[in-house]
Amino acid sequence: MTATAPLKLPKTLVLVGMMGAGKTAIGRRLAARLDIPFVDADDEIEAAAGCSIEDIFEQYGEAEFRGGEHRVIDRLLNDPVHILATGGGAFINAATRLELKRRGISLWLRADLDVLWHRVRRRSNRPMLKTPDPRGTLAKLIETRYPLYAEADITVDSIDAPPEDIVDGVLDAIESFLRTQGDEA
Repeated sequence: MTATAPLKLPKTLVLVGMMGAGKTAIGRRLAARLDIPFVDADDEIEAAAGCSIEDIFEQYGEAEFRGGEHRVIDRLLNDPVHILATGGGAFINAATRLELKRRGISLWLRADLDVLWHRVRRRSNRPMLKTPDPRGTLAKLIETRYPLYAEADITVDSIDAPPEDIVDGVLDAIESFLRTQGDEA
């Protein structure tokens, strides 16, 4: 980032994108660089439900999970400005997407299939990938979700690079967005 004055966000920055895009890893580093809190919506959902996301999916199904996710994100948007990492499906819900765009600044961490697959393939805690063909499922999710993620205010590519390089790119993109938005952001 080239700015001499510290970047000041007018609203919560909401990170959206696929599982494995780096929302949590980049979000934590970004919050530290901006000296503001970091909140992971998935952690907040688990705390509110008293069980893991995987358990919520298994016991109640995806529709119930998405309803709870929407309520938790709605509550988190009332908090002072922070970095908010959302689950991969949060921005797909039209009501959630509207609230995120209205009350926050949405930033899509875009990554290609190979990068995402490399990052998620060894993890067993991804309910959406518990299928006979998890890579194929990931590819289908990309196909359906990317047009909606493209509605985010800002897009930054999450590539196979050191996280700090991606954070630098995010900070530059935010700075550029805020310059073009003026007081509207």
